[in-house]
Amino acid sequence: MSVSFNKQLKIDYVLSQNAPENEATPEISIIPLIGSSQNETGEAKRKFEKDNRTARGHLLNHMSNSLFDLFINQKSAKIIWETLEKKYGADDAGKKKYVVGNWLRFQMVDDKPIMEQVHVYENLVTGVLNEGMKMCEILQANVLLEKFPPLWNDYRNQLKHKKRDLSLQELISHMRTEEANRLKDKQISNSSSSVKANLVESAGTSKNRNKGKDKHVKDHQRKNFTPRQNDHKIQKPKGSCYVCGKPGHKAYQCKDRKDQQIPNQRLVAPQANLVEDEIIAVVVVETNLVEDKSA
Repeated sequence: MSVSFNKQLKIDYVLSQNAPENEATPEISIIPLIGSSQNETGEAKRKFEKDNRTARGHLLNHMSNSLFDLFINQKSAKIIWETLEKKYGADDAGKKKYVVGNWLRFQMVDDKPIMEQVHVYENLVTGVLNEGMKMCEILQANVLLEKFPPLWNDYRNQLKHKKRDLSLQELISHMRTEEANRLKDKQISNSSSSVKANLVESAGTSKNRNKGKDKHVKDHQRKNFTPRQNDHKIQKPKGSCYVCGKPGHKAYQCKDRKDQQIPNQRLVAPQANLVEDEIIAVVVVETNLVEDKSA
């Protein structure tokens, strides 16, 4: 707890001095100077009591509820202040070590915005300075330089090769510009990747669409296809040989024919047999047509 408020009001003396005591008053006042000294002593005592009440009230107003209940019955601001110093004054060194430890342990990471982490570092530096420890801005900047995240290692090495030392605010300005450039490059990279993905997707969709269209056309053609009908042609029936009754050959090729056994008639027989086969085939077809019509 500081005494700046008491110093401003010029009442901080009550925290280190005791209240003035009245001198013994003689029964008969012979010398006038003695009376004047008693009046001065009384005024000093009244002023001390007034300043003591002001300092005591200021101390009690800044206490927690538990401390307030502990010191509410204490009338001396000096005793309250001495008790607080004995209880909490020894923690000043520990608080300094704690603040410095937080400042040195701080480390930036890649998954958070860099400038947000810089603001945290600035608050830690302010905490160290508020504890009465002094350090120049170049030291603050060099410590921050060692706190860069892994993805910023190349940029850190680039800054280290600069001939001129940077102050903390200059380093923060460079980092702000670098972060803006990186965000811009990332947006351009993401947009180009998105365009490529859309082109690939659209090409695949167009191919599948055309493939389905071709399949639909082929199915439609297959359904609407009608084979040609040769109504005006009389096709010969394909069946077994009418001589031997076996399939696989025609009558003129049958070995069971009598004329196949005569060598001299082999050249003439096929033509005659061919005409005969055609006549028989025509007769058979016409017979089948008549039966179909009558049926």
